[in-house]
Amino acid sequence: MSDKAVTGGSRRSLLKVVVVLLQTLVLIGIALSFYAIGWFGKDIRVRTVPVDPRDLLYGDYVTLGYDISRLDPSLWKDTARKPEKGQPVYVVLKPGTDGIAQPVAAYGSKPAVQEGEVVMKGRIDNRWREEIFVKYGVEKYYVPEGTGKSLEDKASRLIVHMKVAPWGQAKIEGLEERS
Repeated sequence: MSDKAVTGGSRRSLLKVVVVLLQTLVLIGIALSFYAIGWFGKDIRVRTVPVDPRDLLYGDYVTLGYDISRLDPSLWKDTARKPEKGQPVYVVLKPGTDGIAQPVAAYGSKPAVQEGEVVMKGRIDNRWREEIFVKYGVEKYYVPEGTGKSLEDKASRLIVHMKVAPWGQAKIEGLEERS
């Protein structure tokens, strides 16, 4: 056997190890990014709004709508461009007097925020003259089997506890019924 054949075989083996290691690191990174929201995220509370009951329960999750998903066009502060469907949007949220997060501004790129404010990243789902509709990626809440019907009945009276990471990604921590 020649030295070239041995060297070529060891290079292929090393390449395979590197590829497997990179794939493993990517999977670990995806898992860590989810947990990082909980570690570094700020707590917020948002109010749900009713969603068409025919779409509310599908399988083992409940579809939630939020009052922060419907923005007044006056909140759009990005003068360089207009809000367009499919475009990323960064919504600045600030707790109101009742502790529920309210939108105070929206931008096409991540803005700097004041103390007590949180930036939540979403995507413009639609834009009308009167409202900008935003999806944040937290519209589905997975529930234990058999509990969806009771949540469906309470959908317009729920407060959702979320964690929002500094980069704008959010995850649902829990639900409570408003009084």
